[in-house]
Amino acid sequence: MPVKIDLTLTPEQAFHQDKIRTYAAAKARLTPDKITDIRIIRKSIDARSGFPKVNLSVELLLKGEHSSPKTVTFNPRDVTGAKPAIIIGAGPAGLFAALRLIELGLKPIVLERGKNMHERKKDIAQLNRNISIDPNSNYCFGEGGAGTFSDGKLYTRSRKKGDVQRIYAIFHHHGADESVLYESHPHVGSDKLPPVIENITKTIIEHGGEIHFNKRVAGLMIEKNAIKGCSTEDGETYFADALLLASGHSASDIYELLHDHSIALEPKGFAMGVRVEHPQALIDKIQYNMPSRGQYLPAATYSLVEQVDGRGVYTFCMCPGGHIVPAGNADNRIVVNGMSVSKRNSAFANAGIVVEIRPEDIPAEFQQYGDLAGLKFQQHVEELAGKNNGGKKHVAPAQRLTDFVEGRLSVDLPETSYLPGVISSPVHFWLPDFIGQRIQKALRLFDRKMHGFLTHEAIVIGVESRSSSPVRIPRDKDSMQHPAIRGLYPCGEGSGYSGGITSSAIDGENAAQKAADFLNRI
Repeated sequence: MPVKIDLTLTPEQAFHQDKIRTYAAAKARLTPDKITDIRIIRKSIDARSGFPKVNLSVELLLKGEHSSPKTVTFNPRDVTGAKPAIIIGAGPAGLFAALRLIELGLKPIVLERGKNMHERKKDIAQLNRNISIDPNSNYCFGEGGAGTFSDGKLYTRSRKKGDVQRIYAIFHHHGADESVLYESHPHVGSDKLPPVIENITKTIIEHGGEIHFNKRVAGLMIEKNAIKGCSTEDGETYFADALLLASGHSASDIYELLHDHSIALEPKGFAMGVRVEHPQALIDKIQYNMPSRGQYLPAATYSLVEQVDGRGVYTFCMCPGGHIVPAGNADNRIVVNGMSVSKRNSAFANAGIVVEIRPEDIPAEFQQYGDLAGLKFQQHVEELAGKNNGGKKHVAPAQRLTDFVEGRLSVDLPETSYLPGVISSPVHFWLPDFIGQRIQKALRLFDRKMHGFLTHEAIVIGVESRSSSPVRIPRDKDSMQHPAIRGLYPCGEGSGYSGGITSSAIDGENAAQKAADFLNRI
């Protein structure tokens, strides 16, 4: 049977397949010619000891042996005439819910407010050039959802709710690089993820499912506290006894729709802050403890967290070799996010630095909105950023990192990856105090962990406000249905039960399983 061994190599050794073979053979006490294939099971980088090392777990296939069978399978069925279930949203939760329904023999009808990938890319190009924004086709909405252009970070700490490796395997099945199966922090890349998403939608359609773009849901059909279907803005109606709500955390109008239908919502904790960008070479120097990372090491990452005045302040969605992008969906609100292409070869490294916000932290003036108080406050902060950008569409307010910490206006700004452009603004002044002051304190503490992090070369850009949803749509723990509406299945980030691509995909799959159980009983 295949031999599994662990190796610790230099970056150069781990870069070359023949050297991996040589060291693996030596450790297994074999000659290299006895090994017919090597499969990497796990890969990580350890830079704690001064000089970085690469830790590998590999499986050696010997002469006369066959590869071990895959433990994860994907078995779609033809569901052309099957019982339907509606899915609102074509992000990770919605698409993986659709794939799971197809495996279970049910017909998914996916309604996505945005456009298909080809048209969506055109709208994003217009946004990056600061020409125009389509409120339904942007970095938030469209085929693949917000995850498509937040670069496909698949790592998740949420491993108790489902099979993480299955999600990675389905991504790989649809075109993601094999590395997503073994990297400790798997990453697809914003250049590689769109065709993967298109392959997923193709699978859904080829097996009898439906995906409808430019279909913003505007109404729900409810009879005797049970879902019967929904209607879209253009007057179309769709009928089903199960509706999976996977609309994402930026679809604020869905919360308003539920509120108008008197469907219970709950406030929940979330986080907001800014995005910080450094030269990647500086982050490499700090993290790898060397002047330059060379050709064999990837762009260095970091993850930082501190408790400041009773609230967590932490880095979010760190993008090595990445870009900052305009992630809002309205002209009067500035929202930023980060992404990286698969090679992570930009000259910049960026990360959100956000503050934990609990429902009781929301200022009194927003409490009148009840369960939507956090949402209204989130929108208020985004509008503050929009009012402090010189009235230049999606140009973002910015400040040098050291100026932000010291509370002074920046005379000039360093180069940035943010394509619509930046303008000097006193972010420290207009950002709500309980957010801005905690970030200022945290940055000083971060610099103690990563000496050199607090630098004049780095830039703060506002605001990072969509790291998580300020609203939760309640659901029964066992059935995953809304407690008051039979057949309504909230899932994914917008429903408040996941964060990130993989956990949202798992949540979508779980909701699909519960919806199938329900539909098969009625």
